[in-house]
Amino acid sequence: MPTKVSGIQICDLLPMSAQIMDKWSIIRSLHHTDAGHSSGDQICFTGYPAAPNVPPEGPGNSMPSCGSIVAKQFEQKNPKLPAYVMIPRMVPGTGAAWLGRAYDPFETIADPIGDKPFKVPNLSLPAGISLQRLDDRRSLMSGFDNLRREVDYNGQLEATDAFHQKAWDLVTGKEAREAFDLDAEPRALRERYGFIPEFKAPTPDRCGVPAWSQRLLLARRLVEAGVRLVTVDLRWWDTHVQGFDTMRNGFLPRWDRAYSALIEDLDQRGLLATTMVIAWGEFGRTPKVNTNAGRDHWPNVFSAAVAGGGIRGGRVVGASDAHGAEPADNPKTPEDVLATVYRHLGVDTQVQYTDHTGRPHPVLSSGSPIDELFT
Repeated sequence: MPTKVSGIQICDLLPMSAQIMDKWSIIRSLHHTDAGHSSGDQICFTGYPAAPNVPPEGPGNSMPSCGSIVAKQFEQKNPKLPAYVMIPRMVPGTGAAWLGRAYDPFETIADPIGDKPFKVPNLSLPAGISLQRLDDRRSLMSGFDNLRREVDYNGQLEATDAFHQKAWDLVTGKEAREAFDLDAEPRALRERYGFIPEFKAPTPDRCGVPAWSQRLLLARRLVEAGVRLVTVDLRWWDTHVQGFDTMRNGFLPRWDRAYSALIEDLDQRGLLATTMVIAWGEFGRTPKVNTNAGRDHWPNVFSAAVAGGGIRGGRVVGASDAHGAEPADNPKTPEDVLATVYRHLGVDTQVQYTDHTGRPHPVLSSGSPIDELFT
């Protein structure tokens, strides 16, 4: 269907996104060579090839995720809030690898589904535990740590102390509790993002779609409060079986409403200019429809929706060939996208961090910012 920007067409199941095409852009020539879900995730989150046998759930990282790099370089900018948040839980590629657990994302665990009250369990005190009692326990623990520190030769306790301090700041400070208070949002705005219920797959061989629309609103709250990088899990949208029906009745109506709401919300609050929004999957789908009326994994070419952070709306970068099978013009890689994000955030990509074997690795070994998005 036509969009607000002359010459740009998108899927006709995305009418709300089409109406704000002047606020976001498309990269249409992304590509890599890994057709595995979890291993493809690794490439997009880290800029490095995946290790063998990446687990289907959990991070499984062999290299630090982009969020962990951000946490490493910017954790002290706002100690009252985590630098890196995952809504609701880590997915493949989102872990810190050998940077250490301190740089894993803060997971909300709780999922803002529908209009039920939302409460993050990690930000509340256990029943019967007051701040005074918690402070007494902290003092006792500190005393033991001081004793053990005398025999700590490898710095592990110092790292543990830093981790405990961050946890203490989160639990006792109002900043985090207020940032995660999704129920403080006006009802009308929450409805704009959508309360669309879960799409339940009609058969076991198809993918359903969780009721994840409110996750994007929570992400906006966190960014507005000062969290540096938020990753939102919007799975699933595999289309191997009856993919057109899954897209029409499952993924796309939820995506269209929530994504357009996020972009408009950020823009109206004056946050879009400083907040970069990257929406992508780990690969594309085959140019040919299979015998089950679906499409399969295809890393040869795929697209991403990008907005904010200085990105000009209404732009298209690159193109696929006539069959949607390969890049035909201006090919781009996941490393290029990460380089764009890192430049926006001020991450030093030349810094090298040392893995468990003592081998140094640069933050990003390849890739260049996609300047065409900014002109």
